[in-house]
Amino acid sequence: MKESERIEMQKELIEYIGRYLEKQGYQPVAGRVLGLLMVMDKEEYTFDEIILAMKISKSSASAALKNLELRGAIEYITYTGDRKRYFRISFSDINIVIEGIERKIKAYADIMDRVISLKKNPNSKNSILLKNISGGTKFFLSQLEDFRNKNHK
Repeated sequence: MKESERIEMQKELIEYIGRYLEKQGYQPVAGRVLGLLMVMDKEEYTFDEIILAMKISKSSASAALKNLELRGAIEYITYTGDRKRYFRISFSDINIVIEGIERKIKAYADIMDRVISLKKNPNSKNSILLKNISGGTKFFLSQLEDFRNKNHK
């Protein structure tokens, strides 16, 4: 693959990640900035480099970076003698990531259980579907717990 093709594919992936994260509740620009930091070979970007790479305004970049920092998705570092901040993906512990996923799945499973408990006909197609979803999420949570236990040994 040519370098220019690879870079074009990286840009397309940044846009795809941005759209995905937008559906997860991220601001549009924040999702794309996070995509940039994830996808590109350069691992640290200054504020000005982000503006140039994304072709966004300073205010959009500032708002996106603040949003991403508050979410814990990115962090910045500084270097002695250099006043610039360098933004990068936050180096979270795998357990922090797993806990975040686990919280979302538990909340979803709880909703399914509450819906099922209020169904008049527990054998309706809808009820059965929801029971399967609930069972699948609980199975996934048990596997997540097994994974966590194996990594702590």
